[in-house]
Amino acid sequence: MLRIGLTGGIGSGKSTVSSRLAELGAVVVDADRIAREVVEPGEAALERVRERFGDGVFDVEGALDRPALGRVVFGDPQALAALEGITHPAIWARTAERFAAAEAAGTAIGVHDMPLLVEKGMAGEYHLVLVVDTDEEVRVQRLVGSRGMPEDEARSRIAAQATDEERRAVADVLLDNNGSPEELVAAVDRLWEARLAPFADNLAELTPVRAPQELVLVEPDPAWAGRAAREIARLRHRLGDLAVTLDHIGSTAVPMHAKPIIDLQVGVASLDVADSAAFLAATVEGGWPRIEGVVEDTPLDTSRDSATWPKRYHLGSDPAVPVHVHVREVGSSGWRWALLFRDWLREDPSARADYRAEKERLAAEGLPRREYAAAKEPWFAAAHGRVEAWARETGWSPGARGA
Repeated sequence: MLRIGLTGGIGSGKSTVSSRLAELGAVVVDADRIAREVVEPGEAALERVRERFGDGVFDVEGALDRPALGRVVFGDPQALAALEGITHPAIWARTAERFAAAEAAGTAIGVHDMPLLVEKGMAGEYHLVLVVDTDEEVRVQRLVGSRGMPEDEARSRIAAQATDEERRAVADVLLDNNGSPEELVAAVDRLWEARLAPFADNLAELTPVRAPQELVLVEPDPAWAGRAAREIARLRHRLGDLAVTLDHIGSTAVPMHAKPIIDLQVGVASLDVADSAAFLAATVEGGWPRIEGVVEDTPLDTSRDSATWPKRYHLGSDPAVPVHVHVREVGSSGWRWALLFRDWLREDPSARADYRAEKERLAAEGLPRREYAAAKEPWFAAAHGRVEAWARETGWSPGARGA
């Protein structure tokens, strides 16, 4: 099941998006609703709240008096931590139950309506994160006009949440809601048709997204770094300790004139880890099925290293952008070269210019992407000495210059 995290600041219009996704066929799990459910009369968490905070936070009918509880925990970190220690396990357990039931029923798309997604650092848990993006002044006007909220309270509640910049950093999709509700619904419909439904189909069928064989080189895109960072966060969440290192590699990591493909490298302790049932299950669930038959790279300097460079290879399933995941042993020649070559290009403008010239020369020949990759090998072999000399001169070591 495709799992989507949906978030947005108060007054952003997130409920409109949530409702439309449900109408289109998604199962929506509302975090706020579940937070209320687990402290309803008869729930175990409610009794634990009574034990910890006493009868003073309950009304005469025995229901939780939320304003009273809020006054108790507001400004008291220990009391707040105690409350969260009671309610959060119940919330997460109920949430997991809802998603498991939806998946068992054959639901293709599950949406977690989660206001605090950014604040809780949960972005890596979803296949995609959708952010309803609305200017602060528009949100204030809506809160005052439609909810009758005093303006100072509206601004205070907005300030207490994640910033717009923090939400945008984790967003795979920004849904602009500065216009009408009808425009927002239309944007959700387009997203469903073009990306969400195809992505869900790809997950169900273990279908990777392959880059077109036609060679296309484009200018650097500032969005590449963010996309890679979000995909790395997902890999880190899914793989856990199975991944020793996670890095953005290739030309989109420099960035420079490149094929619009996000190349990522997962460093593992050994390829036995990459072949394990746990690793394969995690990559399938995350949407990176393995491509069989790609087991090695060719070494660049055969005079010094005649062995092949073994790896495992996975492709992403998101139709929006091709993602290639290269899995190599930490410390192996192939793992080291991917990081070294990236860092050399990042720091040496003349190297970038030379590499771009070679790319453009080969692109002008009209080669398909597969033949283009092979045609670059002589250039890589010739550059090998320059790259190693740079590594020695600068004292380069893997990971010293970031991911």
